[in-house]
Amino acid sequence: MIDRSAEAVSAEAVSLHADIKSDLREAYERGRRDERATRKRHPIAMTITVVAAAVGLVVMGLAAVNGSFSRAGGVVDQNLTVAADRAEPVVRDAAADAGQSLRNAGDKAKSDIAR
Repeated sequence: MIDRSAEAVSAEAVSLHADIKSDLREAYERGRRDERATRKRHPIAMTITVVAAAVGLVVMGLAAVNGSFSRAGGVVDQNLTVAADRAEPVVRDAAADAGQSLRNAGDKAKSDIAR
């Protein structure tokens, strides 16, 4: 009779252990979901962070290639100057075209109203 009760107690303990383990897993997953819901990430902030990290990696790479951060900074400054010099006329022309388009639209609206 002692053997049967020991087997019953053992089976009950195994069942209780499985129930507790299942409850703990469920509580853990529920806690993870709740915590994720409180820490939503903003897509713009994440994009800015990724871009900043990429720029940092490029500067670190340039520093490794050029032997120092000051020379790497000079390379970055030179490339930014070249890009700005090339972009400036394009931006100026686009702004002039946009201004002219607005003037034309304004003149057309005035002539449509006058009719």
